[in-house]
Amino acid sequence: MINLTRHRVTNLVTSGLSLDAALYTRRHYSAHSPDKFTFPPLLKSCAKLGDATQGRNLHAQIIKTGFLVDYFTATALVSMYMKAKQTKDALNLLDEMPERSVASVNAAVSGLLENGFAREAFRMFGEARVSGSGTNSVTVASVLSSCDDVEGGMQVHCLAMKSGFETEVYVGTSLVSMYSRCGEWVLAARMFETVPHKSVVTYNAFISGLMVNGVPRLVPSVFNLMRKFSDEEPNAVTFTNAVSACASLMHLQYAWQIHGLVMKKPFRFDTMVGTSLIDMYSKCRCWESAYGVFTEMKGTRNLISWNSVISGMMINGQHEVAVELFEQLDSEGLKPDSATWNSLISGFSQLGKVVEAFKIFERMISVVVAPSLKCLTSLLSACSDTWVLKNGNEIHGYVIKAAAERDTFVSTSLMDMYMKCGLSLWARRIFDRFEPKPKDPVFWNVMISGYGKHGECESAIEIFELLREEKVEPSLATFTAVLSACSHCGDVEKGVKIFSLMQEDYGFKPSTDHIGCMVDLLCRFGRLREAKEVIDQMSEPSSSVYSSLLGACRQHLDPVLGGEAAMKLAELEPENPAPFVILSSIYAALERWEDVESIRRVIDEKQLVKLPGRGLLQSPDRVPFGEYWHGHHDLEPIKQMIQIPVSAFLQ
Repeated sequence: MINLTRHRVTNLVTSGLSLDAALYTRRHYSAHSPDKFTFPPLLKSCAKLGDATQGRNLHAQIIKTGFLVDYFTATALVSMYMKAKQTKDALNLLDEMPERSVASVNAAVSGLLENGFAREAFRMFGEARVSGSGTNSVTVASVLSSCDDVEGGMQVHCLAMKSGFETEVYVGTSLVSMYSRCGEWVLAARMFETVPHKSVVTYNAFISGLMVNGVPRLVPSVFNLMRKFSDEEPNAVTFTNAVSACASLMHLQYAWQIHGLVMKKPFRFDTMVGTSLIDMYSKCRCWESAYGVFTEMKGTRNLISWNSVISGMMINGQHEVAVELFEQLDSEGLKPDSATWNSLISGFSQLGKVVEAFKIFERMISVVVAPSLKCLTSLLSACSDTWVLKNGNEIHGYVIKAAAERDTFVSTSLMDMYMKCGLSLWARRIFDRFEPKPKDPVFWNVMISGYGKHGECESAIEIFELLREEKVEPSLATFTAVLSACSHCGDVEKGVKIFSLMQEDYGFKPSTDHIGCMVDLLCRFGRLREAKEVIDQMSEPSSSVYSSLLGACRQHLDPVLGGEAAMKLAELEPENPAPFVILSSIYAALERWEDVESIRRVIDEKQLVKLPGRGLLQSPDRVPFGEYWHGHHDLEPIKQMIQIPVSAFLQ
């Protein structure tokens, strides 16, 4: 009878019916004497329920019956207290044990980590090793799961090597996860290679780590290695990660192969796998395939699947399909959440359909769904013109009601909206009221860029100087914005100073945008030599910077630099006759007719053709005169007349 009771309790616990197990035990406990197998499943049921009161009652019964000396019972009791978040009781119990078992130490270390006491867990791990109470691979793996810095993880790795646990798949997998979590994917790869018998969990840990660390390009190779060398088949998690990698890489052909493999598996209609396929096809611009997968998932799809397909349709411009799907949510007993509404609102905003976006927003408000911050910022990004300023003001009102003005992202979006609508004073009010100023450079960049576009150069530089006073680390975009402002306003001295500051004080290497701003600024004031020196800093100068320099050389009649710029442009764009035409005009303005003639010979030798001019008003059924000329031999006399020198007409 005792065995039957024990088995019944164990079955109830393993089936997830912890409350039933506790009630069943209470009914049968008084009639039968317990043994050492009675209490562990009961304590497990209390742990699942988080019922510390019932656990303490069992603790009292364990003491009365003398089973506290049993290692299995004592360990289960420690685990129960930890699961019920009674860490002090668990540690007191551990201290009362005459001899700690490895299992009890593991239960305590895992419990401390689960309750957020990482430092105490590490201390106990070290004490256990010193005292000789023992640790095993489970202890090491538990400690590794909480390592958030690579130095601490490496120390545990060394202990695992000394203890001989490194080659165990459980510890090896934990090491791969730890290095991936700490951003050291190269070390994770080395560890992955050393694990002798990789399980599907090992492969999943490594593939997930590659995705988290932004190295999806290696995922297909790892997935192929698994299929070729592993004894274990990829599971739903493996396929989900592989499909996500295809989405990041936009690798549609490989995604089709993965999808084909999925269709041969019993989990082909799994919610997680199906949702990842919908997301992948949507990002790869195959909305019909995404919709097809969604249709096949009928019976297993959840709200996340619906949100994914609605978002996918909006990304691909299929807003009518997205709205139709939205209206069908009720058919499966689902209600839209904030992510559903935001998919439609942000989608319409990105498609430039501001009216539709605000209609969805008003509908969302009517069903008493509080707008999320992401939803508000999506709407603000759509209010970039004066005709929708009223809507932008309404969103600002919702921001105030939601007390979200202190959110950096929302305030940045508000300032950006007002700047785009030409209301720099309103943007400045929001900026000035935000105290303390955030360290995020995007917050500052919006103001600097906005002032620059409105020609308010002094205000742009003022914000930049304030950024430096507040010890905010500027980004490359910050310098692009402030240099662009100097370029728009023609403040060449300030631009040169800031350009030098960017390199000397902050160690930034100028990008093409920075070079372009400086070349434009210097050329505008005739400082062509300095502009050429700035261009020489680039490893691979673009044609645009040489075009700016050449244009300035024509304006300031500099044939030397103009010749250099024209030659560079000819190398970059060998079929473009414009550099030679501009250089020829420089020589002509200086009355260097021999050079003009030599340039024309170069144009003829290279067989460069200047495109014929076209009128702004041209009927679509009419052929441009140049093309008509080349196609009709009757006009040869007119052509010959046009080629007669002007002096002949004057005689």
